[in-house]
Amino acid sequence: MMASDSGNSHQIFQTAAEIPAFFVSYRWWEDEATTVFWAFDIQEISRIIRFGLFRDENFPRTSLRSRNADTIDTFLIALSEPHEYQLLESLSHMQRVEEILRRSSIPPFEAVPWSWFPPQSSPTLDALEIAIAIENESHLHFSQIDFEEFVRAALGYNALFVDWFLQQHTALYLILLNHLQAHPEDIPLYSNVEKHLRSRSPFAHRALLRSLLTVAPGSNRDMPNPNTPGFGFIAGPIQEMFQDQPGRLSDMLKMLSVLAIRFRRQYAHAADMNWKAPFDTSTAFLEDCLLYPSPMDLALNMKGLDEQHFTEINRQKLVADNATVRQLFVHWRTLSISVWECCCALPDLTPYLQECSQVSIYLKPLLATRNYHSLMAMVSGLRNYSISTMRTGLDNGTAATVAFEALVTSEVASLTSPTENYVNYRRHYKKYPGIPFLIPHIRDFKHNGDAGLEPVLQFLQRN
Repeated sequence: MMASDSGNSHQIFQTAAEIPAFFVSYRWWEDEATTVFWAFDIQEISRIIRFGLFRDENFPRTSLRSRNADTIDTFLIALSEPHEYQLLESLSHMQRVEEILRRSSIPPFEAVPWSWFPPQSSPTLDALEIAIAIENESHLHFSQIDFEEFVRAALGYNALFVDWFLQQHTALYLILLNHLQAHPEDIPLYSNVEKHLRSRSPFAHRALLRSLLTVAPGSNRDMPNPNTPGFGFIAGPIQEMFQDQPGRLSDMLKMLSVLAIRFRRQYAHAADMNWKAPFDTSTAFLEDCLLYPSPMDLALNMKGLDEQHFTEINRQKLVADNATVRQLFVHWRTLSISVWECCCALPDLTPYLQECSQVSIYLKPLLATRNYHSLMAMVSGLRNYSISTMRTGLDNGTAATVAFEALVTSEVASLTSPTENYVNYRRHYKKYPGIPFLIPHIRDFKHNGDAGLEPVLQFLQRN
């Protein structure tokens, strides 16, 4: 633990300084969390434990221990698989509480130390390569932080993962400082590295900047000295959520669960980390699912929105693939990914989404409204969810935890199959035209001319 070994006087990063100031007159979520712990929804209780929205870190333990044995048994069974039931029977009441806490919490913290060190001095060293290596190490440490920890940090709670990340960048500062003091001939090289880091990790950049200013105090004439909170891009949007939506803890926890999936996809698995663009906390699709009491209501709402999107579409725009058409493709992909995020974060929501997409042209919502644009996007999301649960070679050879065939009927699977440029869908569309899924129609146009667009254009003209 290099940073702490060198003493607090060397700490150049403090968690409070890297998180935007956050003031609310009433921390409504803490009172609601207390109420939830006396209710009987273990999924909500589990989410509260996971995000830790309380000051007393021992609060979940004391609350659960005060519940009766039958309730704790029910909670633990709900969080367990059938093959575990017999093993859990031997646990005491206290042990069962601890097991609930373990299953509901994020994985234990693992302190991974900073492992990049300056290469041996050489006239052939490349400043950009060094900057990229430092950036990759900084990104690696960022990816170790769970989203739940950022939520806690944003709201002013202790966040061990965040603290450790900052300590490791203080370690980087000390590593660079020691190197430059020992090899002053490398100062020009690392001055160029600093320029390349300006558009990369603000933490790595600040560590290098401080080391350069320490060994060469007069070198700061053209060096920026940013003082904005480094975690503003992620903490700021989270804080806005809690300021804008008081009194909705149940829905808030579901939104945060979905955002945790997005966070991993957007940052942990990103090839190029964007340290400045604010984290997108919009969850419009999930909010629609929570707002509308039935799949048919949701489907009708989606149809109304899609009809508005398609009002500006005509042949010229389809053929030219203009901005309006491209925006429809963006909308389609956003919906598909939103369905995938919701299924991954909230598996109990999946049956509700199935009702929107399962086929029976006369009975089921999206096909009943002939909204193929949203239908295909939702089925795409369900298919990707099924793929993401695959465990081939694990669990005694089980091929998948959630098979796609279990999510949709054989009819809808056939209708949405991409085989031969969605041939089954195109045949179906000629008989039952509606809001189109544009990709196969445009592809058909490129191969067969206007005949490929004719069914779509006829529908658009009539509507």
